[in-house]
Amino acid sequence: MLALDSLWYINSVSPTEAAAFALSKMSPDKRTEAIRAYFDPNTGLGYTLCRTHINSCDFSLSNYAYNETDGDTNLEDFNIGRDKKWLIPFIKDAMAVPGAKFKILASPWSPPAWMKTNGQMNNGGKLKPEYADTWALYFAKYINAYAAEDIPVWGITVQNEPAAKQVWDSCLWSAEEERDFVRDHLGPKLQAEGLGDIKIMIWDHNKDIIVERATPILSDPQAAKYVWGIAFHWYSGDQFENLEKIHNMFPDKKLLFTEGCQEGGVHLGSWDTGERYGHDIIGDLNNWTVGWVDWNMVLNEKGGPNHVGNFCDAPIIADSVTNKLHYQSSYYYLGHFSKFIRPGAVRIGCVATHKSLEATAFRNSDGRTVVVVMNRTDDNIDFDLKVNTDIAQLTSPAHSILSLIYD
Repeated sequence: MLALDSLWYINSVSPTEAAAFALSKMSPDKRTEAIRAYFDPNTGLGYTLCRTHINSCDFSLSNYAYNETDGDTNLEDFNIGRDKKWLIPFIKDAMAVPGAKFKILASPWSPPAWMKTNGQMNNGGKLKPEYADTWALYFAKYINAYAAEDIPVWGITVQNEPAAKQVWDSCLWSAEEERDFVRDHLGPKLQAEGLGDIKIMIWDHNKDIIVERATPILSDPQAAKYVWGIAFHWYSGDQFENLEKIHNMFPDKKLLFTEGCQEGGVHLGSWDTGERYGHDIIGDLNNWTVGWVDWNMVLNEKGGPNHVGNFCDAPIIADSVTNKLHYQSSYYYLGHFSKFIRPGAVRIGCVATHKSLEATAFRNSDGRTVVVVMNRTDDNIDFDLKVNTDIAQLTSPAHSILSLIYD
């Protein structure tokens, strides 16, 4: 089997204000159950990275920023008090789960309204050029404020979905603007503040134009030296070949999937949502992706709260009316990866010769090989699992996912 230069870092989930608020409406035992279901390495999925939001996102109860003082370029009034109500206690309770060990990745959906050309956090707009240095300082203030709460930030993305003008929190950046901000402001500012170890990721949007967007940034050596990797989402389709292409162009930069969720409200009991997750994870991992982050740990029975009504699904639905947790198929599909493919695993050569089977394989640091096999068809499919000279005759049931462990 051919060992490939592709390290598995994490399989993970996003704590948002919406998730924290939804669980606050549940009984204490149900809230604890949901948190342990994700982070307990023995009885849960053992997640090892969380992506959260800097300022508000659509899955917040309203727009908010950590500094609402117009013209405060030194950020004298910077304050994360809003996060201390629901989000930070939620993260700390996850950190307190026995055996839990995860990193925090943070992304902004929008700068404060006063820093933007449209004067609001929603509906796109751009960062005013005169606030570029202040916005870079904002990242440093955020990282330091979370560190003061004993929550270390591992990495950041420059902007969530910089090519999308959304009715919710959003901000538009061209590739050249993102390049210049990283090169001239964000990278140097983090270095000057003693935060040079923070991982900076660019793009943080869909795979369709990942090559076009990453190339101008990573082709500039002065910008590229600050960039750890390229973040991406799934909303434009598979396009796995674009991951292979950008990896071949810039093999020293990591590829990290940072957001995917099922749109259109809650899909209670759906099996299709789980298969969507499994298909995308396998395709991404087989094309140099080092980790995969689900969006929204928990949502309520409506698929929110969401301050603009952009309701979605989540692997766990917390019904505040009945005080019941609904574990969706996506929860279990995600577990087939996070539970068995652990940080530090190396992807190894894996060929699925049956056209209807999807598969990926990793060797964990303990020497065990894990092969994940998925079947999205209506038929049971017999197959042989060959590892070196060993062969096992197996069956992949219709609409199933299997995690096969070889010692």
